Amino acid sequence: MNWNEKLQTILDYVEEHLQRREEPINKNEIAEMAGCSYALFQKIFAYMNEISFAEYVRNRKLTLAGYDLKSSNIKVIELSYKYGYDSPTSFTKAFQQFHGVTPKAARMMDAQLKIYPKMSFTKASTIAWRLEKKPAFRLIGKSLKLRAEDEQNYQLIPAFWNQCQQDGTTFQLMQKSEGNPPGIFGLFDQYDEHSISYKIMSASNAALQADWCEVTLPAQTWAVFDCYGTQPDAIQRGWDFLHNEWLVKYPFKHEDCPELEWYSEGNVYSKDYLSQIWIPIIEEE
Repeated sequence: MNWNEKLQTILDYVEEHLQRREEPINKNEIAEMAGCSYALFQKIFAYMNEISFAEYVRNRKLTLAGYDLKSSNIKVIELSYKYGYDSPTSFTKAFQQFHGVTPKAARMMDAQLKIYPKMSFTKASTIAWRLEKKPAFRLIGKSLKLRAEDEQNYQLIPAFWNQCQQDGTTFQLMQKSEGNPPGIFGLFDQYDEHSISYKIMSASNAALQADWCEVTLPAQTWAVFDCYGTQPDAIQRGWDFLHNEWLVKYPFKHEDCPELEWYSEGNVYSKDYLSQIWIPIIEEE
């Protein structure tokens, strides 16, 4: 389930608890639906919506309280406890700050109340993303040494892929892949102070071949971005999305671990072909 789908589920949960059950919103239940800590969920929510989750819930409570005052004879004291306020005084203060009028004045025919509508995330984003916790896994494959910050790398890396396809390496890696689903990874790794390496690998516990190497990645939380479409355009669009939109307000701390590209089985020239970008993050508690 991607973040749009998770957020829609959580928004529906909020409305269910505010309007029907009239129960407090449970942080543990929110964290379970989000698949991460509540603190991290709040960061993601604020990043995606430019409003904190607490403020969103407060705005929805006060909007619904306005409906109740206009449509029923409910007492202010009952309304304050219904929406989780400690006292009628604290509720009245919050209500007036939000609507610009007191609860008593809100019942007047000409009183105009503010409305903060329920959010909706039914529209799918161009690049769907989610958080995934992965156990430690071993990668095997071939490595290419490159000079750091060398513009020729943009030609050398595609040439390396072509070479691995022609000599059967990518076929062997896909056959040995123990991922679910199987696939092939591309990753940059630091070689030394002046050099980097680019590796083409698969997740496998198979024995190494003579000219292959291995990398073991620790148990880790990853931000995973799905990129659908022909290659290399789809993966390039994914990186553009990260650099121009997602990373601008990056809500996570980056873990000391390589960033990964992942390529599925199938026709890389198909509009439905799936590739992914994996960003290692530090999940805050």
